[in-house]
Amino acid sequence: MNNTGENTIPLSLRLLLMVLLTVMAVGLAYAVLSLPAQAPGLSVYAVENINISGVSNPVTAVLLNYRAYDTFLELGVLLLALLGVWSLGCAGCQHQSSPGPVLDSLSRLLVPILIMVSGYLLWAGAHAPGGAFQAGSVLGAAGVLLLLAGWRIHAGLAGLPLRIALVLGVAVFALVGAVLILPGGQLLAFPPAYAGGLILLFETVATLSIAISLTALFLGADPDEEDAS
Repeated sequence: MNNTGENTIPLSLRLLLMVLLTVMAVGLAYAVLSLPAQAPGLSVYAVENINISGVSNPVTAVLLNYRAYDTFLELGVLLLALLGVWSLGCAGCQHQSSPGPVLDSLSRLLVPILIMVSGYLLWAGAHAPGGAFQAGSVLGAAGVLLLLAGWRIHAGLAGLPLRIALVLGVAVFALVGAVLILPGGQLLAFPPAYAGGLILLFETVATLSIAISLTALFLGADPDEEDAS
């Protein structure tokens, strides 16, 4: 500590950090420059096993079958982000005034359309671009529009029902994964006969959890605490 009372970093530690950062930068540059111009990747294997994946869209097969644990962790990250926002409490919560007639009419027109588009993206994900995250984002946009129009969740749904909906995606993934491991299987390795139904189940619950999580993130506080404030 110097005479001003501020902490200083020793020169030797600064030099060490500079060397480590330089080595890391050189290694990353070498790794990027050494990549082949055209790499086949794993697309060949993804297409070869598409018949037992339960879907006909290779992207959905990768995200919900071959690497279902990746999607499972992504849902967990989204839930943790929401819990982090809620941990800040209701500081900075803003209660907006009632919306004007234009926003109210727009929400009444667009929300049903967004719900229909979300349902289409959910169903189409098995054989075309779409899926849970796209459908959940569109459904979440409908929720944000409702919040902007002055809508708030009913007090009876702001407690346990809301929390069940938020963890539904992660809970179903974990439950199915545990069931598949019990008879000597692997984590989230779906039997081909049930793969299609399990993927549809995962995408449905994930869509709801993603949409509600995104809407709750926009709200910025636990509805229970917001009502109490």
